[in-house]
Amino acid sequence: MEAGTGPVPQLRSQARAGGGLRLGVDVGGTFTDLLLLDEKNGRTFTAKVPSTPSDSSIGVLNGIEKICREAGIEPREITEVMHGTTVATNTVLTSSGALVGLVTTKGYRDVLQIARSYVPGGLGGWVIWNKSAPLAPLEYTIEAEERMDANGTAIVPLDEKAIRKSLKSLLNSGIEALTIALFNSYANDAHELRIAEIAREIAPDIPVSTSASIMPEMYEYERTETTVVNSYVRPVVSKYVSNLQKELQQRMGDVMLQILRSDGGLSSAQLAMDQPVNLLMSGPAGGVSGALWIAKQADVKNLLTFDMGGTSTDVALIENSIARTRRETRVADVTVRAPSIDVRTVGAGGGSIAYVPELTKALRVGPQSAGAVPGPSAYNKGGEQPTVTDANVVLGYLPSDAKLGGDMEISRDLAVKSVSGIADALSISVEEAAEGIIKIVNENMCGALRLVSVEQGYDPREFALMGFGGAGPLHVNALAKLINSWPAIIPPGPGVLCAYGDATTRLRNEASQTFVTRISDTSDRKIGDMLEALQKSAAEALSEEGVAPEEQDAFYQIDIRYRGQGMKLTINISPEDFARDGLAGVAERFDKEHEQLFTFALDADHELVGLRTVVQGAEKSFIAPGRGKAGTDASGARVQSTKLYTDGKWRDAHIYDRGKLNPGNRIDGPAVLTEMDSTSLILHDHVGIVDPVGNVLIWPANHKNAR
Repeated sequence: MEAGTGPVPQLRSQARAGGGLRLGVDVGGTFTDLLLLDEKNGRTFTAKVPSTPSDSSIGVLNGIEKICREAGIEPREITEVMHGTTVATNTVLTSSGALVGLVTTKGYRDVLQIARSYVPGGLGGWVIWNKSAPLAPLEYTIEAEERMDANGTAIVPLDEKAIRKSLKSLLNSGIEALTIALFNSYANDAHELRIAEIAREIAPDIPVSTSASIMPEMYEYERTETTVVNSYVRPVVSKYVSNLQKELQQRMGDVMLQILRSDGGLSSAQLAMDQPVNLLMSGPAGGVSGALWIAKQADVKNLLTFDMGGTSTDVALIENSIARTRRETRVADVTVRAPSIDVRTVGAGGGSIAYVPELTKALRVGPQSAGAVPGPSAYNKGGEQPTVTDANVVLGYLPSDAKLGGDMEISRDLAVKSVSGIADALSISVEEAAEGIIKIVNENMCGALRLVSVEQGYDPREFALMGFGGAGPLHVNALAKLINSWPAIIPPGPGVLCAYGDATTRLRNEASQTFVTRISDTSDRKIGDMLEALQKSAAEALSEEGVAPEEQDAFYQIDIRYRGQGMKLTINISPEDFARDGLAGVAERFDKEHEQLFTFALDADHELVGLRTVVQGAEKSFIAPGRGKAGTDASGARVQSTKLYTDGKWRDAHIYDRGKLNPGNRIDGPAVLTEMDSTSLILHDHVGIVDPVGNVLIWPANHKNAR
């Protein structure tokens, strides 16, 4: 298990003790959000700046300058920067990664080409599906004369002379990264390590990834694919993180940079550069982490999260205050075995472009996006195509005198001009066209919410729905109506909630091993000893990061299936529960989850597949929001009267300054709430109530909780 390097533990201890300022940074497709925590003085500051897609570090540095200026502090006063990034994701999506060379065991050269016999798109998918080329081309794949058996015994020794000759040719062919993935190396990686050593002797500047260090688990294709993706994004991520770290240190001194992982934990900068495959869902994980923190403060245990930005929307499910995770992460056509929060993404955001195809004359929205450049027409930055944001402006949901990020003006005239093209194509009014755009994008996002709820065996009526991101609060009320999830929650600082998550998440590490056996053939004690050994291994890296043993906590993950099954489920269990319930408790949990997902459980032998221990650092302290309660009258926060177009007609409404709302205030819809980082909409026949944490809870006007 590799451990990252960075600032000295003394600095880390000071930072955790509240001796310095903590900064959360989240880079989105349209905006970069920042949250500064000053625990010592009980203050928070937020900022939002346009993202810079050509080099996202520029937007990060611009944001740091802005938030330090507004907070009246020097950048060197910040001791910790926690950063959620989409660099790894975008590298895969844009096919801009490294040229990867691959070393396999003799006879396994075609492992990526053969892959798994899965074709997306239903029964006819094979007719139209164009399979993407592997990220490690066949012409840059070589074979090693070697073989390990399933127990880790070398049955064919490594032919070092032959592999050295092949490596020289491969490393001089122009590859930019090297993957070594040998058969059964999860059981014994001695040959992988030796080949890596030889490769570094020949070409020390080419990064090398070995499969057993990235994913020490069985299944040759998945392990190879995961490690190849790690190599593919590694040069790009390493360059980005390294350059950002240097820039931060120049401006901020011995600041500690940490990167948010896909599973919602934090990674050191060095480990992020070595194992960037764990960052593929880094950006969306920040929003879920922030939503989870807010939900805990409001005592909401079951929650659907809905993060709508300028380019895409991410949704996830939180049950009993735990975000659902999965062992696979999928980006475009690439699936890797890396832990991630179970986030589903659709191409629906404020910048999603609306259009009417000439052939069908049917309105479509997205997934194409105006992004940060040129952006929606209403931003007056050169964009001319109609977007979801423009539709919101036309309908009055996003007031033209509101400002995004505190300083970006909105033009209603430009929004009307762009949406008029849709209206003319459909021979309807501009208001009807705008409302049609909103309804379509809402249905697109509703489909994503069903993926994480209904299709996973959950009833969305048993969950609240939290909307955040720059555009989420404008749509959360309508989405709650579609799936009947109440209350619809708009958290404090919804536009920068991802940065909240970045700033409040915890250092995290894990250790795993494959162990295939029937439960009846092993014992609680043996499995317990193995899990404890894995816990010790995972804890070592956190200790080297300055996290004291008493600040660490752990939980176990056990991969289990019915004997004879090809698939498996991962069961989370605490060390205390395992000590009490043992493997019988694990099997019982598996049966319940299997029945929830697939509607049945079998009376069959249970088989363990893998063991894993996840170790986390101490929870980050945070400035608790002010509590207390005022009256129901919210008139003191009213800014002006306005009109909103909903359900086919214009309606009288009010605009409120959210910063002036107090706990207990009641806002009757239709209404618009404005704040620096976002704008919120309460529909007619609905009521918003401010809770003690500062959330706005939206209920149907006839709901018992709205009276």
